[in-house]
Amino acid sequence: MDFGGVVGGSSATATHLSVNQVLDFIQSDDSDSKIKAAQEIRRLTKTSHRCRRQLSPAIPQLVSMLRVDSLSSTESALLALLNLAVKDEKNKISIVAAGALDPIISFLQSPNTRLQEHATAALLTLSASSVNKPTITASGAIPLLVDVLEIGTPQAKVDAVMALYNLSTHSNNITLILETDPIPLIVDLLKTCKKSSKTAEKCTALLESLVNFDEGRNTLVSEEGGVLAVVEVLESGSLQSKEHAVGALLKMCETDRCKYRDPILREGVIPGLLELTVQGTPKSQNKAQLLLRLLRDSPYPRSDFQPDTLENIVCNIISQMDGEEQSGKAKKMLTDMVQVSMEQSLRHLQQRALVCTPSDLSIASCASQVSSK
Repeated sequence: MDFGGVVGGSSATATHLSVNQVLDFIQSDDSDSKIKAAQEIRRLTKTSHRCRRQLSPAIPQLVSMLRVDSLSSTESALLALLNLAVKDEKNKISIVAAGALDPIISFLQSPNTRLQEHATAALLTLSASSVNKPTITASGAIPLLVDVLEIGTPQAKVDAVMALYNLSTHSNNITLILETDPIPLIVDLLKTCKKSSKTAEKCTALLESLVNFDEGRNTLVSEEGGVLAVVEVLESGSLQSKEHAVGALLKMCETDRCKYRDPILREGVIPGLLELTVQGTPKSQNKAQLLLRLLRDSPYPRSDFQPDTLENIVCNIISQMDGEEQSGKAKKMLTDMVQVSMEQSLRHLQQRALVCTPSDLSIASCASQVSSK
């Protein structure tokens, strides 16, 4: 993913520099001139892709400023590089190639929380490039990003989990992330963030990958409120978040149904799954139905007299539920699901009727009558 929040801000001076002037100033031996140039690069590249291209020659000088023992110089250069990298693949690669990772990684451990925030945002943006992912991993960024998940500011934690998600898509990085024991920290962030947010989406996407391993599954179940946090995303997350959430729960049940069925059922997952079978993405609808089959008393068709329909599967699960409130909510969701399904089928038939031939209409009518019996 790319870093969405472009860092803004204006120059400390009232007079703005042109692109050519900026490139001249950044070459200067005077530290104040360099800082002014970096501030102007930040301003010019805030929203302009053309300026990002024009000012890319300044990248080596900005990277050298990251190593200067001056907070003003470091921060100005880091923010300029951050804006240069946003939505510009070539600049992302050039920044890493120029040697920016070492100082940026060191800033992750800075006692200055503002500098730590900027460094985390920079890694988030740079890790969106597939070319950069192996280099960032080799730099030792993963455990430090997990540390930021624990001790960083709220914004740094959000950027850290998104950077970890970016890195997780590179081969073998999931095992490296798992070794840092990130699941309790991801769950904590998932509990506090808005369930429909991008943060929740990346948290559940990471969890979906991490539960492919025994250690990940065991940690999620043993973490207080871990499974519940995923179920809550299933109920009120974005479509993409719900897809990751149901994928994580399904992976757990597919791996060891006997072990994970009850912990998942206890968190009231059924209403969310029912809603997902009707209103989710095609992929999440399929996953929700598969998970419902695994959550019932027996995952296999019971008999020829009790067909393996979604309704029978859900009724079987409801009959085993403890607590009238959960069972009642599930029954209502089942009723609503059937109603929505019928309405969707009717709309589909009406749409077909607009383009069908007379013979097609009679077939559709017969089909409608059969389905209503």
